[in-house]
Amino acid sequence: MPSQKSMPDVYITSQEVSTDVTTPDVMTQKRSSDSSGQKKKLAIEASGHYTSKEDVALYIHTYKKLPQNYITKQKAQEKGWDSKAGNLDKVLPGMSIGGSAFGNYEGQLPKAKGRKYYECDIDYTGGYRNEKRLIYSNDGLVFYTQDHYKTFEQLY
Repeated sequence: MPSQKSMPDVYITSQEVSTDVTTPDVMTQKRSSDSSGQKKKLAIEASGHYTSKEDVALYIHTYKKLPQNYITKQKAQEKGWDSKAGNLDKVLPGMSIGGSAFGNYEGQLPKAKGRKYYECDIDYTGGYRNEKRLIYSNDGLVFYTQDHYKTFEQLY
């Protein structure tokens, strides 16, 4: 008998559901229980702006791309961002850096034929970028590093 893969707990809400079922406007996913034992749900909107580890990871997992408040290093530089000046929040308010290739040169993340990794900043609020990053692959893996690539936690 063939084994069945369990499906992730992803649900479409009744509000603002798109006619394209592959990219609904709002998705929710069951999260860990809170102190009262109640399941918490996290809503992720396709048009939302997100910077937290949980929100950006769920967005990537759900929509297979970064939220619209992310911009690549190259595009940010074209618009005046200077990483040495720590001026992203001044040049592009509300934006975070993401979408550039991550080489996995140290081989800390799983390798597979055709797999490519990309990175994005997490919890950027202004000034210089911090050490927190999500690393995500073209085939659905999502990892978090809080110490600039020294250690990784797999989220998806």
